[in-house]
Amino acid sequence: MKTEQFQILLRFLKALADESRLKILSILANQECSVEELAVLLQLKEPTVSHHLARLKEVHLVTMRPEGNTRLYQLDSGTLQSVSKEILTPENIASWVEDVDTEAWENKILQTYIEGEHLKEIPTSRKKRLVILNWLANKFEVGVRYPERMVDNIIKRYHPDFANIKRELIDNQFMQRENELYWRSP
Repeated sequence: MKTEQFQILLRFLKALADESRLKILSILANQECSVEELAVLLQLKEPTVSHHLARLKEVHLVTMRPEGNTRLYQLDSGTLQSVSKEILTPENIASWVEDVDTEAWENKILQTYIEGEHLKEIPTSRKKRLVILNWLANKFEVGVRYPERMVDNIIKRYHPDFANIKRELIDNQFMQRENELYWRSP
């Protein structure tokens, strides 16, 4: 996500991260209100309501229109729709971790369970075991068909329980098997 968009979203979410401001938005979604009306409805002081409205105006969630000596506020639903359509997309949400090492956890698992090139033990946790199985699957070349004996010998290099590991590689679709030939799934 672009830094500018991320900062906009951050300000937007910070503005929403307050119970009184959420209640103000809820009221303004149904009707226009003055500061005085909002203060009475929420049992807050007018300066407090004005402060909350200022925060909401900064991120364009409320609009104000004068009517005589009174200022009436209402929800700007266009801003909600815009943020939802332009910023809160699955692609943008996924990009929030661009500067995070997404492989750090997997690397930690590999360091914990692998000593040199030898698998110390098979993790009991399914998620950790999948990391280990992926590591083992990468010991086989994509597109190459291996006879069962060769698969057993390759797995034995890393752990003596080759039968269990081979079954898990198949069950978890890291490898395929047909007529005693095995190959790595793409």
